[in-house]
Amino acid sequence: MSKPTIFVLDPYHADALALLQSTGTIEIMLPSDPRRARWHEFATAVLIRSETKIRAEDLSRATKLKVIVKQGVGVDNIDLSAAKARGVIVCNTPGINSESVAELTVGLALAVSRRVCEMDRAIRGGARIVRSQMLGRSLFRKTVGIVGMGNIGRMVAKKWMVAMEGEIIAYDPFVSGDLWADIPHRRASTLQDLLRDADVVTLHVPLTEQTRGLIGRGQLAMMKKDAILINCARGGIVDETALLEALRTGRIYGAALDAMDVEPPTMEAYGDGLLSCPNLIMTPHIGGSTVENQSRSGIAVVETALAVLEGKEVPNRVV
Repeated sequence: MSKPTIFVLDPYHADALALLQSTGTIEIMLPSDPRRARWHEFATAVLIRSETKIRAEDLSRATKLKVIVKQGVGVDNIDLSAAKARGVIVCNTPGINSESVAELTVGLALAVSRRVCEMDRAIRGGARIVRSQMLGRSLFRKTVGIVGMGNIGRMVAKKWMVAMEGEIIAYDPFVSGDLWADIPHRRASTLQDLLRDADVVTLHVPLTEQTRGLIGRGQLAMMKKDAILINCARGGIVDETALLEALRTGRIYGAALDAMDVEPPTMEAYGDGLLSCPNLIMTPHIGGSTVENQSRSGIAVVETALAVLEGKEVPNRVV
């Protein structure tokens, strides 16, 4: 019997690749392999991140494929219906990047509130900063509204409670009412209730038909005039045209996007729009991009793929 062939289609941490190569029982194809474009012909398993999209056409050609493992939580870059129809197992790595995404979320909220990037750009451009005219806003004892009560939302709540001594409002219609029993918070019955009361609104939900355009013109109009919006989840959850209007008119204080419609973000896509707003910070979907997290999550991907190929059940199976 021939060895299983695992294609690593996106960049993975060296620790994950070392574990993969240490098995000796599989054939490994790295992103630099000239056969990458023809992975459909050979792959028993594929390891991906957000960069690679696997659609129904790919799955129809990948007749040997048994499993797809995605580093991270979101699997919107995989056609799950087509995978299920063809009997291809899809897994992700939930919970592992919660700490690093929550860390970035709080960091971005502080950077927007204290106008860190705005002042840095001004100094680099040769401007003379008059401190009395460049006042930021404190987040101490301010209220954070967390949309999505999963692993990342939980970590944000914990960090906010300790660092800011602030109140927490949470909204998630898909989880039980007793969730977060260990975290002092108020559960909002509607998204509107959260938006009206929060000083910082942070999004931690997957991109689905229900969450696409979740924050649009109407929702932004409900927020406080000095509120901050953070999206470290997925592009498409925020209506970017409506956000641009809100930032330019001062409808909200500011925003930070680590996820957007066009990824990676470019000047062609955003230079005349969102990136022209001094009260916006944009980062290229780096929530999980720490050395520590890339090692942990990459190893988890490899362990999952190997377990599935060995016929074992895994707890992080999506389909």
